Amino acid sequence: MSINVNPVKNSDSLIDRHLYAKRQQIYPRKVHGLFAWLRNIAVLTLLGTYYLTPWIRWNGQQAILLDLPDRKFHFFSLTIWPQDFIYLAGLLIVAALSLFFFTALAGRLWCGYACPQTVWTEAFMWIERRIEGNRNSRIKLDAMPWNTKKILKKFLKHSIWLIFSLWTGFTFVGFFTPVLELAPKLMALKTGPWESFWVIFYSFATYGNAGWMREQVCTYMCPYARFQSAMFDRNTLVISFDKARGGPRGPRSRAINPASKNLGDCIDCTLCVQACPTGIDIRDGLQYQCIGCAACIDACNGVMKKMGYPTGLVRYTTEKSLEGEKTKIIRPRIVVYGVLLVFLFLGVVIGIATRSPVSVDVIRDRNSLYRETNNKMVENVYTLKIINKGLNHTYFSVSAIGLEKAEVLQEDRYISVSKGEVRSTVIRVRADPDTLKKRVSEFIFVVESDDLRYRLSKSARFIGPSDL
Repeated sequence: MSINVNPVKNSDSLIDRHLYAKRQQIYPRKVHGLFAWLRNIAVLTLLGTYYLTPWIRWNGQQAILLDLPDRKFHFFSLTIWPQDFIYLAGLLIVAALSLFFFTALAGRLWCGYACPQTVWTEAFMWIERRIEGNRNSRIKLDAMPWNTKKILKKFLKHSIWLIFSLWTGFTFVGFFTPVLELAPKLMALKTGPWESFWVIFYSFATYGNAGWMREQVCTYMCPYARFQSAMFDRNTLVISFDKARGGPRGPRSRAINPASKNLGDCIDCTLCVQACPTGIDIRDGLQYQCIGCAACIDACNGVMKKMGYPTGLVRYTTEKSLEGEKTKIIRPRIVVYGVLLVFLFLGVVIGIATRSPVSVDVIRDRNSLYRETNNKMVENVYTLKIINKGLNHTYFSVSAIGLEKAEVLQEDRYISVSKGEVRSTVIRVRADPDTLKKRVSEFIFVVESDDLRYRLSKSARFIGPSDL
C-alpha cells in the first residue's frame, strides 16, 4: 500500500501554476442578435454622451463643468457649491444602491452593458476587427512571422487606438477645464502641468485597459467581480446553460434526431466560448469572470436556429427556474434596496428643487471682542458672506433684529452680488451699552433682496463690556 506523503506540496504547485499562469490571448468572436444590438446601442449612447457633452453650451457657458479651482460644479442651470456637496453625496449613494438593486434583480447588467471598461473595450475591438479582420484572421495574423503586412496592420491599429485614447483623455479634462479654452491650448502645446498630466494619464489608461489588459481588468482589478456573489441568490436573473436540456453534448448533423443518439441540444460547437470576451465556458456554470454581456446567448441562439432547435439553451434565467421551481421576484433584499433607493432619490430631488439659490454665512471678527466708539457706543465687527447661486444679478440689504436700538453700518446701502458670485463684506453693528442686558446677546441678521424674492436670516452673537 503506497501513501502520498507530500500532497500539500503538489496542491500548492497546482495553485501557483493557476495563479501565476501567463495570460492567454483571447480573440472574441463577433456575434449578432438581440443582446449584441442592445449592447451596441448602449455603447454608442454612452460614448456619444461622453464625447459630446463638454461641447454643449447653456446660458453662455459650458453646460457641464466641474470647476475645481472655483469650487463650483455646473450642471446646466444648476450650480453645486461646497455647501451643497451633501446632494452629490446623496447621488453617489443612489448610484451605489442602484447597482445593488439591479445586481440582486438581474446580475451584472452594469458590467455587461454600461461599465466604462466594457464600453471602451467594445470600441477598441471594433477598430481591431475593421483592421485585422474576424477572429480567425486575427489568430492567423498573430501567429504569422513579422512581415510588411503584419507590421502595417499592427501599426495602423495601435495608431488609431492612441488617437482615440488621446481624444478620450482630452475629453476627460474638458469636464474640468472649459473645453473651448482647452482645445486651442492643447493644439498649441500650451496646457498647464496638471492639464497635460491628466490628458496623458487618462489617455494611456484607456489605451492600456481597453487595448491590452481587457478581461484582466474585470478578472483581477475590479473588486465588483469579487463581492457580486454576496448580492446573488437563487432568484437572481443570471446567464446560465441549461444542462438538463443540453447534455450529453456532442456534434451531429441537422438531419439526425439527437434523442436517437442519446444527445442533448448542445452540439459542442464552442461558439459560446469563442464569443466570450473573458474566455470562460458558460457551460461549466456561472463564474465570477462572467460580465453578463450575453454574447454567449446570441452565439448559441444563432446555432439553435440553424439546427432547427428551440432557442434559449443559454439564456437569462434563475437557479430556481433551472430546477423547475417558481422564481420569486419580490423578496426582502429587493424590497429593501428598492424602498431605500426611492426614498433617497426623492430626498435628493426634493432637496435640490427646494434649496434656496441664496445662502448667507456670518463670521464674527475674532481679533477683538468689541470696541467703544467716540460717542460711547459698543461696536462688534462681522464678515458677511453672501453666495448667489441663482442666475440673476441681485442687490441685498442687511438689518439686525433682537438688539434694541442697534445700528447696522456697511460701506454701501445695498450689497451687489452677481450670479454665481461669493461676496464678502464687512458689517459693523453698534449698540447702546445701556440697552444691553447681558454681556453676550443673541440677535439675528436679516438679509433681504431688493425685489423681496429672498429673505434670509442668520443668528449671531453681540459681545458687550464685561461689567454688564
